[in-house]
Amino acid sequence: MKIMYLTIELTVGFFLLFIIVKFVGKKIINQITPFTFIASIVLGELLGNALYDHQIGVFYIIYSMGLWAILLFIVEYLGQKHLWFRGIVEGKPSALINNGRVDYEELKKNRMNINQLQSLLRQSETFSIREVAFCYLEANGSISILKKTKYQKTTQEDFNLPITPIYVPVTLIRDGKVLWDELNDLGFDESWLKTQLKTQEIFEYHSVFLAEWLENDGLFVQTY
Repeated sequence: MKIMYLTIELTVGFFLLFIIVKFVGKKIINQITPFTFIASIVLGELLGNALYDHQIGVFYIIYSMGLWAILLFIVEYLGQKHLWFRGIVEGKPSALINNGRVDYEELKKNRMNINQLQSLLRQSETFSIREVAFCYLEANGSISILKKTKYQKTTQEDFNLPITPIYVPVTLIRDGKVLWDELNDLGFDESWLKTQLKTQEIFEYHSVFLAEWLENDGLFVQTY
């Protein structure tokens, strides 16, 4: 009997999930927003817990998943009809880099630090902040990048240009603190670093939000 009940519940749950995804939309699979991410987890938990609770029958599975689907549909409908509601549920993108400059206040608002921003940029095949004109943190945690004109993708073959070597940028100062190991690995010393900063009229390490060295392109510095 237990096998028969489990078979019926699994079959009903399977088709309910299929219908809900088709009914609500693909966003619950793509998890575009934190809300859809949580909604998809709760939907799976409703079915999973119901299947292994012997006191819950097929009717309760249909009722709980059906009610959750209706609530999801209402939220999606209101989000399509009303901009203010869409802003509450989906949130808005945050400009972490604006006109080539990291917005420190936006980083703090989104509870991020420069390390996390650099990691997200590298995952998007962008290894230096100096390449970025605009960077937006989307509602689902991903980033969208618009590179500066000279760093936008062009193939050297299109212009018959010679192949030039590629260098990885190295962060030398982060959040006002010098990364001495990175500095020493490049073969530089503190005197060289101070000289580089003085040329940009910077005299204190703690005033530097980010300093990044790139071979053949020099030192990129942003203060607070």
